[in-house]
Amino acid sequence: MKLKFTYQKFQADAAAAVCEVFDGQPNFALIPINEEFDFPGYANQKLLISEELIKSNLQRLQSTNRIKPSPMLDGRYNLTIEMETGVGKTYTYIKTLFELNKHYGWSKFVIIVPSVAIREGVYKSFDITKNHFAEEYGKKIRNFVYNSKDLAKIAQFAYDSGINVMIINSQAFNSREKDARRIYMNLDSFSSRRPIDVIAATNPILIIDEPQSVEGIATKERLKQFNSLLTLRYSATHKKDSLYNLVYRLDALEAYNRRLVKKIAVKGISITGTTASEGYLYLEKINLYVDRPPAAVFEFEVKSRNRVRTVRRMIEERYNFYTHSGGLEEYRGYIVSKIDGLKNTVEFTNGVVITAGNIFGSVNEEQIRRLQIRETIKSHLEREHQLFHRGIKVLSLFFIDEVANYKRYDQTGKALNGNYADIFEEEYREALKEWESICRDCDYLQFLKEIKPEKTHAGYFSIDKRNKRMTNSKIVDRESLISDDEGAYNLIMRDKERLLDLKEPVRFIFSHSALREGWDNPNVFQICTLKRSSSNIRKRQEVGRGLRLCVNSNGERMDANVLGSDVHNVNVLTIIANESYDSFAKQLQLELAESVADGTIYDPQIMAPEDARSNSTGMKLHKQTAEMRTFNTFGEKISAKLSNRVEFENDELIQKSIQALDRELNVPQIAIKIEYGDMDTIKSKGTLHRGQAIRKIAGRTEKAHSAVNINIKYDLIGKIVEATGLTRNDVCSILQGINIQTFEQFRINPEAFILKASKLINQQKAAVVIKDSDYHK
Repeated sequence: MKLKFTYQKFQADAAAAVCEVFDGQPNFALIPINEEFDFPGYANQKLLISEELIKSNLQRLQSTNRIKPSPMLDGRYNLTIEMETGVGKTYTYIKTLFELNKHYGWSKFVIIVPSVAIREGVYKSFDITKNHFAEEYGKKIRNFVYNSKDLAKIAQFAYDSGINVMIINSQAFNSREKDARRIYMNLDSFSSRRPIDVIAATNPILIIDEPQSVEGIATKERLKQFNSLLTLRYSATHKKDSLYNLVYRLDALEAYNRRLVKKIAVKGISITGTTASEGYLYLEKINLYVDRPPAAVFEFEVKSRNRVRTVRRMIEERYNFYTHSGGLEEYRGYIVSKIDGLKNTVEFTNGVVITAGNIFGSVNEEQIRRLQIRETIKSHLEREHQLFHRGIKVLSLFFIDEVANYKRYDQTGKALNGNYADIFEEEYREALKEWESICRDCDYLQFLKEIKPEKTHAGYFSIDKRNKRMTNSKIVDRESLISDDEGAYNLIMRDKERLLDLKEPVRFIFSHSALREGWDNPNVFQICTLKRSSSNIRKRQEVGRGLRLCVNSNGERMDANVLGSDVHNVNVLTIIANESYDSFAKQLQLELAESVADGTIYDPQIMAPEDARSNSTGMKLHKQTAEMRTFNTFGEKISAKLSNRVEFENDELIQKSIQALDRELNVPQIAIKIEYGDMDTIKSKGTLHRGQAIRKIAGRTEKAHSAVNINIKYDLIGKIVEATGLTRNDVCSILQGINIQTFEQFRINPEAFILKASKLINQQKAAVVIKDSDYHK
């Protein structure tokens, strides 16, 4: 199949906006490179109009586009284009290059991207739009990916008179690796020239894709060496301090309401309750400092007065988890002995070692992941069946925490399934059995039967050339990474059309982090994150890989031109979140609200409850009143000291406590809550801020299979004695008197049993004390 492209007014408007800023600039052909350079070639014509005219054009354009006018040319000739993820940002700036060439004759362009993944995606976009743009403009772009070992393409970039585009990832000119330094070196293989000088001599126009991910302090300095004519900046999430000369904006609210992106649905999965017996520890990260020792960020459980809850704390060496958890037995002996920033590990005095990103002691973690995979497969098959007869291929994307969870190696180097791959195949087979029993659609059933479970999933990860093993692409120089599985790499990264073909069996894709930015496929309908939420990964990033409107088997975009008002019935992206529905939906809406320019300004204080203390009335005692005899007499009466003597029968308290425990003790069991909701029409920025754009539709609860850790010894009697002040004999009598079903709840959740039983006993004790109290002066 071949993807088809049609005219989209908003993309044409974005391209026209850039061109309009330079209205008045004459249309000249390329000019020869300056004579001071000892090589032939052509450069973009300099700007021949005044800065004042450019500023006037810019401000007029901004007013037309309802953008606050720039008082000056911020960052000189830097222009910002804000476009929501999924609306065709890359297509738009390729179209813009053609328009700039058409209006002004400019033909030398350099596209700078933050990662190899985005670079591959951009290169592929040039390839699949080549014929489409050739039909519209009557010419083709010569584009290439910068390679420090293939400098002949740079020479051709300089001396070719057509439209030339170089695509380069920022690491290729801004890292300390030897290959990255070659761009600044006089090379014999390049006629003793520096590659950067040849590029700079063409006076290129820079296009920065995702500038918020590219421009660190060092990169900004390096960018100056490109000697750019002007710079165009494209992103959905620009930094607020880098919105130089905004010329076009298509934010999340407008893109959604104009049905230019998919509708978002959220399926949240979370645990309710805890046994507090498994020593749950999650090491999120280790922070390194110049002036003090490293610190670790942990999640763990803490016992409060009435319940056990999960907290997040930054800790240092000698931190005692038993003490800081409120005395939970699960943490006895967990004292931090060493925080190793080099190995990214934390060691405890009991010998336990945990690595950043890993969870220790949670028996429910694998069950949650299995349920996420199951729910993703379920959503996938439901959506696939719905769209099958429309000829729409459905894809699902999994982001995982550790590559080894999907693929591992034996001692001979043979690749084997990891845990998640095994779980996926088990759950997929079970789902197929269920569909075979309930589905009457013969064509769809035949489609399912023809695909083997082990052939319908594939992974895109990275492998380090130095040891030929998969690695985390975040911590290794991307230029030293290649795909672990070349076939999967080509299918996922380069052969988008084949992946969209119903005949291609791969429908489920697993990846670490390399696909989080820069890769998208219009037919991703489910995204599942099989990892802990991270504070530096935004929800908009997670949903961004699947927002683009889908295409059918003929390559036609399923937009309003084809589907009319049915767009958001067909195009629904379901996020299977690794947290509660409420938490994910709320955070996503807040992030979307941040990107919306116009609408009501949200004041969090408007919705805040009134502080009751702010209306407190002060009482002042007048001196005359204080000296009145009657007032003093009254004061003596109410301030008289009283003694309280309590006498009650232990048997009465024991019996009442037994009755209360049998009647009222109810220890919560571990359960997994699954809730589903989708996005309605976004009426305003305030709707997003108030969390009203995503509406909850359905929910269910499943029992979690969890057992108490029998290795943790509880002094049940001692804990209740400590909480109630009764004698051990009295507590023994109470526990021996309750029903066996009541006592069995201790096995379900020991800490909750102790907390709730102690509370009920104290309530009975208080009632008996009040009844049998006698006061004396």
